[in-house]
Amino acid sequence: MPKKFNLLLVDDEEPLRVILESELSESDEFTVDTASDGGQAINKIQAKVYDVILLDIRMPRVSGIEVLKFVQEYSPTTQVIILTNYADVKTAIQTIKLGAYDFLAKPYDIDELFNTIHRAIERRSLFIDNKLMKNELWRKAGKSEIIGQSPAFLKLVESATKFAESDSFVLIHGASGTGKELIANLIHRRSPRNNRPFVAVNCASLPDALLESELFGHEKGAFTNAYSTKQGLVEVANGGTLFLDEVGDISPMIQPKLLRFLETGEFRRVGGTNLLTVDVRVVSATNKDLRAEVKAGRFREDLLYRLNVISLRIPLLKERKEDIPLLVEHFLAQKTKGRTAKRLSPAALRLLEEYDWPGNVRELEHVLEGAALLSSGETIETADITLHAHRTAPSPQAAGDVPVESIAGEGSASLEDVEKKHIEAVLKKNKLNRAKTAEELGISKKTLYLKIKRYGLLEE
Repeated sequence: MPKKFNLLLVDDEEPLRVILESELSESDEFTVDTASDGGQAINKIQAKVYDVILLDIRMPRVSGIEVLKFVQEYSPTTQVIILTNYADVKTAIQTIKLGAYDFLAKPYDIDELFNTIHRAIERRSLFIDNKLMKNELWRKAGKSEIIGQSPAFLKLVESATKFAESDSFVLIHGASGTGKELIANLIHRRSPRNNRPFVAVNCASLPDALLESELFGHEKGAFTNAYSTKQGLVEVANGGTLFLDEVGDISPMIQPKLLRFLETGEFRRVGGTNLLTVDVRVVSATNKDLRAEVKAGRFREDLLYRLNVISLRIPLLKERKEDIPLLVEHFLAQKTKGRTAKRLSPAALRLLEEYDWPGNVRELEHVLEGAALLSSGETIETADITLHAHRTAPSPQAAGDVPVESIAGEGSASLEDVEKKHIEAVLKKNKLNRAKTAEELGISKKTLYLKIKRYGLLEE
């Protein structure tokens, strides 16, 4: 059953409030709270995230206008519908300029009220989608396809689909480039929360202070340049799914705050004192062995237990090589949109199937993108393919094949040497632009910085 939307009905006329609450509560779509005055409404808004607020203008002590202004500052994604008498229509129109979504004049037509609420919810969804697009440019659009027919991959998809029906937290284990976010998105799309937001946060790409602010939001004046109140992504994800990518990279300073949120659903914005409550399902992912991180003192054991209610492991690409032809077809069609899709020669496909793929599916995608650009005809040959490590096991070389070792130029070099030289080459290619280099390598800027430091690159 889809998650219900949270409504707050604010009106000082008790008979009208009781009638509206009864009408709205009969619908399976809504959870309805009420407030009899503006002060009570503000207290409720500070404690819970609402999708829509039905707000009377004329109330004693704290007016509807003051409540509207507070909502615009404190919870800007919440949509406000003004309830008014015909005599106050002029004032109601002014509230639109202050940020209200719409107004309804008393007495209300119940069908019109429901239609207006539905439109307000759609507007909120568009608002959130726009917010996520601005905040998550690192995510590439159009990557929701689940590609694979190998037994190991089909078993993973079956388990993810089965677990999607519950509200339990899921921890996805997988090496970089295996498609952890795709599986998290699949869980969301197959869950009862699929009508609400899917919000992804890359925990490895943000410093501690910024990560806390992104997750939980901040109050105006909480720190330098905090010129206005900002909702956190946990609020944006309310009712939906919060995906914590690379959760193993969260620092010990943030871990206790995250644990408290996971246990209670409660949090405080940075610089704030009010406790807010949201309802989100958390799916997290990591490429680290979190039990080893616990033993090393870098990850809280109680946080691991809370995240790891359900565990999924994504197989490496070398463990599901039967899927390589399908992935090749998909990526080549994607990289040659608007043109005739290129194809691999039998020798080129055999080359890819023999390779070890330390970078998994992401590496395959990048290799194919480069090969499609290098090839002159419609067929990609082995000479067009650049790989950066030798294959796991040799196989008889077919006529026209180019050995992987000669393409990589690495001989028997260690994987670390190969990685160092590859990163160095991509850095030079991009004229030391770290943002472009990280994007091309398929890693975060933080990870790139750590590898540059580890290998002593750019010091010469």
